[in-house]
Amino acid sequence: MRYSIRGPLRGPALLAAAVALATATACSGGSGGGPPAASGTGTTASAATTPPPPPPPSPTPTRTYPLSTAPLTIPAVRSHQAARGPGWKPGADTGVVVAAKDEGALADEARLIAGELRVPYRGTAAARPGDVSLALGGQGAAESYTLAVQGGGVRITGPDQAGVFYGTRTLKQSVRSTGAIPEGVITDAPAKPQRGLMVDIARKYFSAGWIEARVREMADLKLNQLGLHFSDDQGFRIASDSHPEIVSAKHLSKAEVRRIVDLAASLHITVVPEIDSPGHLGAVIDAHPDLQLVSATGRTPRGAVDISKPAAARIVDELLREYTGLFPGAYWHLGGDEYVALMSKNPEASYPQLARAATARFGASARVQDLATGWLNDRAAVVRPTGKALRAWNDGFYTGGVVAADKDLQVAYWTGKEIGARPPVPYLSAGRKVLNYNDEYLYYVLGQPNDFTYPTGRRIYEQWTPLVLRGTAPVPARYDPQILGGSFAVWCDLAGAQTQAQVADGIRMPLTATAQKLWDARKPALTWDRFQALAGRVR
Repeated sequence: MRYSIRGPLRGPALLAAAVALATATACSGGSGGGPPAASGTGTTASAATTPPPPPPPSPTPTRTYPLSTAPLTIPAVRSHQAARGPGWKPGADTGVVVAAKDEGALADEARLIAGELRVPYRGTAAARPGDVSLALGGQGAAESYTLAVQGGGVRITGPDQAGVFYGTRTLKQSVRSTGAIPEGVITDAPAKPQRGLMVDIARKYFSAGWIEARVREMADLKLNQLGLHFSDDQGFRIASDSHPEIVSAKHLSKAEVRRIVDLAASLHITVVPEIDSPGHLGAVIDAHPDLQLVSATGRTPRGAVDISKPAAARIVDELLREYTGLFPGAYWHLGGDEYVALMSKNPEASYPQLARAATARFGASARVQDLATGWLNDRAAVVRPTGKALRAWNDGFYTGGVVAADKDLQVAYWTGKEIGARPPVPYLSAGRKVLNYNDEYLYYVLGQPNDFTYPTGRRIYEQWTPLVLRGTAPVPARYDPQILGGSFAVWCDLAGAQTQAQVADGIRMPLTATAQKLWDARKPALTWDRFQALAGRVR
């Protein structure tokens, strides 16, 4: 704004006019309207009768927020769009609401996060400032979600219930860690669709309560599969109606199993059962000794049934049919590992009855390995009508025979140490889908027999990725789409070496690190020490 001075001003009047001009310019920021400021006290009449200029107005209060950073959670969110704002934290008026069209699908998720945040669930009421709202929507991949912290509230959306649920886990962890969640928009999804924990409940009894506690921990880590290996040489740990004679004294009732399955499903975790065969059936053989495999020299290898006997197949199939109904999930583990007959130097000479059965069924060039492959395919045929995806341990797949494992069988790759075991690439190059159970990093074997050592979370966090299927070397990255995910595994070879509580404590950080790397295989942003400290806050 331009100012004009009427008549020459000298001395005090000139000084007063200069002060007025400076004041007006400062208040207007060098621009603006309004009448020109009059000169101050001077010797002219106009100067004497003009009141002094008003004091400059106080500035309007403003708050400046730094650019936000991603919330601290486990697993870490994969993408965060930073913004400036106060973020969000639960307040006195906070509630959780769901979109009206989605109440049937998301009410359980909404009630859970409301309880965890200690705020009310208000159903389909309109969202108010400060609320958390949940809705289905978007075109992202399965289990993906978007979490927007804007305008004083939180909105979580995803294309499926699991994605919305994982968004609530992110919110819960951030609030637990820092009391709030930063401003901005999170876009998140897992790198791998199958992310699990497997527990050998056959060799060691674990209570239903212990298993349920692990399920809850898994849910907060965005893990989605619980494997239960419930039949082995040392025990059969779930009640059976078809063969109660094989069940161990300490076992889970079917009611307890249903409770575990229901809890897991409510937290978007699928229970994957395993009845391992034709090895690891010692509990069955104890009740049916006529099924025991016997070598030409009279040796009776522990846990191996004689697969040339129809009765062996019949009892296993009866168990499979019984338990596929108890476990409604989308996956089944057929086992297939460590069949002792195929770990001898000359299976045909050591077990001539198996050799005869192989040639009788598959022709003159068939060998014992073909009979074992036929066994695996037959068990798959029993389960396949249920629609479940099927997997077997990698050392249950054999090459060079006249019979091949069915093409839809997924490979649970755990070791390259067994006789005749192949490295991972041949399975991948043949087009197999693979799950990573790498015994170098992911095997927690009670008592540490056979050179196993308890895995550390730090080693998994800093060195392992889903591409590292065997030992410490990754397979070529081009195979990454065929690797469906992986699982941390608890094996109870020496069941008395640890209590249930010690197992829970021992696997806590290794499982946490595994969850991080299955959700995002990239190098983590946090150092191990910071990650470990964060785990103590959010879990």
